[in-house]
Formats: sequence, C-alpha cells, structure tokens
Amino acid sequence: MIPESAGAQATTPVSLRPWQRLEALLLPGWRRALATISLLGLATVFGAAMVFATQTLLARELGPNDYGRFVSSLATVTMIAPLAAFGLTQFRMKVYGVEGWAAHRWIKPSLQFTLATTALAFVILFGWALLFAPHDGTRFDLFVLSPVILCFLAIDLIANKLRLEDNYRAMALWLSLMIPSSRLMVVLLLLLLAQPSATFVACCYGAIALLVAVAGLPHLRVLVRDEIKLRGHGPRSLEALPDAPSPSVYELWSQAWAYGVYAALYPVFFQISTILLKYLDGDAQAGMYSIGLAVMTAIYLIPTTIYQKFLLAKLHRWAAHDRPKFWLVYRQGNIGMLALGVLIAIGLAAASPWIVPLVFGHAYRGVVSILLVLSLCPPLRFLSTAMGSVLLTEDYMRYRVYAISAATLIVIVVNAALIPRFAGVGAAWGTVAGELALLLGTWSSVRLFRREEPDDGGPAVDEPVTP
Repeated sequence: MIPESAGAQATTPVSLRPWQRLEALLLPGWRRALATISLLGLATVFGAAMVFATQTLLARELGPNDYGRFVSSLATVTMIAPLAAFGLTQFRMKVYGVEGWAAHRWIKPSLQFTLATTALAFVILFGWALLFAPHDGTRFDLFVLSPVILCFLAIDLIANKLRLEDNYRAMALWLSLMIPSSRLMVVLLLLLLAQPSATFVACCYGAIALLVAVAGLPHLRVLVRDEIKLRGHGPRSLEALPDAPSPSVYELWSQAWAYGVYAALYPVFFQISTILLKYLDGDAQAGMYSIGLAVMTAIYLIPTTIYQKFLLAKLHRWAAHDRPKFWLVYRQGNIGMLALGVLIAIGLAAASPWIVPLVFGHAYRGVVSILLVLSLCPPLRFLSTAMGSVLLTEDYMRYRVYAISAATLIVIVVNAALIPRFAGVGAAWGTVAGELALLLGTWSSVRLFRREEPDDGGPAVDEPVTP
C-alpha cells in the first residue's frame, strides 16, 4: 500500500523555488543558448575593445582634421559596400530555413547577381571619388580603401555559411576579431612613425581588406560545391531534392529585393551624419562625431550578437516549422532588450563627461555633448532590433524597408537642418530622430504583420513552450 502522505505528495503540486519557476518560463535548451551567446558576446567585447582602442589611438595621433578626413572616407566606402552583398545573406537564411538542403539551388543565381551588384558598388565609389571628392587626399583615400567592398562581401558570405552550420567559434573569429585585431596592429605600427599619416592608415586598411577577401575564398568554394554542414534539417538524404529547378536571376530579384534595399539603406541611415558633417561643417566636426558613432557602434554590437549572429538562422527555421517558439522568443526578446538598452543608456550618459577627456584628450571634449544626446539611442535601437526580428522572415521584409526608408529620410532632413547651426550636436539629434522613426516604423510594421498572421492553433506568445 502507498502511505497516505506519499499519495498526498503525488497529487499535490510541488512548490517550486524562485529560480525553478524562472527556469520553467525559459525556452528549452536555454543553457546551451546562453553558453553560445556568452562565447559570441565575449568575442564581441574583445572586438569592440580593439575597435575602441584603434579609434582612440588614431584620433590622438592624427588630430581632429586628418582623423576626420580618414574616417569620413572610410564611412563613405562602408556606406556603399553593403550594396555588393545586397542583403542576400538574409535571403539565404530564409530559403535555407524553409527549404533545408534543397535551398542550394539558390546559390548559383545569387552569386551571379552578386557579381553585378559588386561591380555596381565599385562604379558608384569610383564615380563619387572622381566627381565629388575634394582634392585634400580624400580622393586617394577612397581609391585605396575600395577593397573594403570585397572584404565586406567576403565576410558576409562567410558569416552566411557559418550561421547555417552553427559554427559559432569560427564565426566569432571572423566577424568579431579578425578585422579589429588587424587594424589595431596597423595603428600600433603607426605609433612608430615619426610623422603619422592618414594616407598610410588608408593604404594599410585597404591591404587588410584585400587579404581578408582572399582568405574567404575557401568558404565560398564550400558554398558553391554544396559541401556545407547544414544544421537543424536532419540528414541530407531526407530532404534533398536533386530535381528542384535552379531559379533564374529574375526570380531571385523578385524574392530578394527587399533584403537588398534594406541592406543598402541601413549604412546610409547610420553613416550619413558623418559624411554630411564633412561636407557641411568640415573634417574636424566629422572626426568628433565619428568618435561618438564608434561608441554607439560598439554598443549596438550587443543586439547584433544576439539577433544576427546567434538567432538569425534559428528565427527563419522556427518561422517555417515552429511558430509558437518563434513568437515566444519575440515576446521575451522585446522585454529583455528594452531593459538592457535603458541600463546602457544610463551608464553612457553618466560615464561620458569624465571618460572622453581622459581617453581622447581635451581636443575632443566636444564629443561629450554628442554622446549625451546619443545616449538616448540604445533603448530605441535595442527594442527596434528585437521587434524587427519577426520581419526578417517570409514576405514581410518589405515592412522593414518602408521603416528604414522613412527613418533615413528623416535623418537626412534633420541633419541638413541642424548641422549648419549646431554642428556635431545637430547630427546627434538627427540620429536620435532617425532611431525613433525606425522604432515607430518597426512597431507599426509588426502590428500589420500580426494582423495578417494566421491562427495556427499554437499557444499564445506569452505561454512558455515545454519540451
């Protein structure tokens, strides 16, 4: 016989401790996810630290004018470079998430399309250099920095392959450490020169970019030969479709245009303030603002690590095969990212007045007021990144295009209105206005997306999914 007390224990719910209740609300496999995010986060922190050290040493060694000329040239190239990849990484994540092993049929047309977009990116860069760049060394800098386009394309393709393979260690090396460590070595070499030169730095950056592009060729060969170790879709034999037709370039364009337009617009949205400062107020103000933007870039690596490096392939897979988990990640991500963004904003506003003069010197004291304004951005960006994660899938990427288009237009208009009067601070307010517009546009887009979302009978978004 079973003792009465034992029977009572069998039928009475066991009281869970606080951490056990918290664990019950989390996604299955959260421990492994936390370990992976920690690995990517640690690499991101090291990479961000090296970027910050590089920017600091460059700013101190070159001075506001030369530093401003160099970073505005680099910003111009990095604004054009994403046109080469044309957002096809996002598109490949989508088709691999839906089609699994059969998605290899999209590789050939995507590479053909990439050749055309890469050529277009070089034409735009060289045309800008010849027709609009001033003769103060900017034109030369743009030419020698042009391999950054190839580097960006190589990193994009490599990241695509490594995400699909869940190879997070290699992804941490390629995406977070390789370029920052190489550029830091260049700047340390600069310290040995009697007369530091922005031209020397531009030449070295161009050489690094070319070497990284060459180093990415083996990964490209794996993609072309369909030797990728795809994760999350079972063995190849269960899902491979050898007779699936290879799409045309036109079919690729019809499905991928939204990803490409977003990829082309985002760097304009993010970098245009630096370039407008150069042409409306001079190199010194562009240099000041670029330091503030470098700090924000380091901060924005946090949502990038979580959503682009870790969750991207999974979100596409869950969107096609596990809608309840997809919406649960969305809900929990919004709350967590908003809270984290607020904490970082408070820390940035509190630390800027005493860290900037200490690190960069009194010549860059004007960066403090820029950072105080930009400290409003982290909560906006973190929340818009989390909310926008659901718009990376299916046919809803066009909503993000509408949002980034409106936000980019607002950034340009506000910058043009405020820079002549307020210089770098005006550019900072333009950036805040753009981030707010992007958040509101993303929120509106998600509402439309949810309205069109079919009821699949799964649990509500705030219900935990059990294994």
